[in-house]
Amino acid sequence: MIELKNVTHVYQDENNVTALNDINLDIEHGEFIGLVGHTGSGKSTLVQLLNGLIKPTQGKVIVKDTVLTGKKVNLKDIRRSVGLVFQYPEHQLFEETIYADIAFGPKNLGLDKDEIEVRVKEALNLVNLDYEKFKDRSPFNLSGGQQRKIALAGVLALKPDVLILDEPSAGLDPQARDQLADLLRILHQEKNMTIILISHRMEEIAYLATRVIVMHQGEVVLDGTPAEVFSHEKQLHKLALDLPQITEILHQLRAKGYALNTDIFSIQAAADEILNALRSKKKC
Repeated sequence: MIELKNVTHVYQDENNVTALNDINLDIEHGEFIGLVGHTGSGKSTLVQLLNGLIKPTQGKVIVKDTVLTGKKVNLKDIRRSVGLVFQYPEHQLFEETIYADIAFGPKNLGLDKDEIEVRVKEALNLVNLDYEKFKDRSPFNLSGGQQRKIALAGVLALKPDVLILDEPSAGLDPQARDQLADLLRILHQEKNMTIILISHRMEEIAYLATRVIVMHQGEVVLDGTPAEVFSHEKQLHKLALDLPQITEILHQLRAKGYALNTDIFSIQAAADEILNALRSKKKC
């Protein structure tokens, strides 16, 4: 689906900061990738390369056999195929009605009126908002969580093959975060969408991702399943990254001698594992 070959990106200014350094990466269709790293690790730069918002200083970015770094690339098609949702996407709302805001992208694709309406309805349904109730309302009179849903619906209306989200749960209350997580799970599992999620919330990453990529100083330092990556407790702490809280508790209990698995990411499964360890009094 996406391939990066020897990609380096340097921001050309008075400091000439190297944001990415010789990245080689393959992203397969249907993956759910959690992209994590401390501030300044290169995460946001990396995802902006994937739909041609910026071009690398060196190397190649290939999306569905199209070399984005080549000449005469149709970036309009690429950006339809690779949807990017920035942090606080509600700040990008600008139309007078919700319908017009969601329809903006499909309209620019040259779709006819009937197809645009179908896509707006489908997008609102995906984010669990009633079409008739919301279509004529102003997006600026909604709650923050609802505004974010509308912004996301605007990207979903383009029917992208890949959905990239940069800290989508930032600033949301717990209920809105849970709703967003459920939506992303549905998009991945039921709609077979490839998703790349940047998040500092490791619980979110552990719950949703099938693969976790850890970046540090413009390089990929860990890449594997959540269980594989979160087993590197000491290395993650050195990178100023947390483990999921459940995983942290399991590691602490294991350090005290209890024989239990640490590659568990649900509260119920962790509770069962801890109870079994306490009942058996089995030590490592």
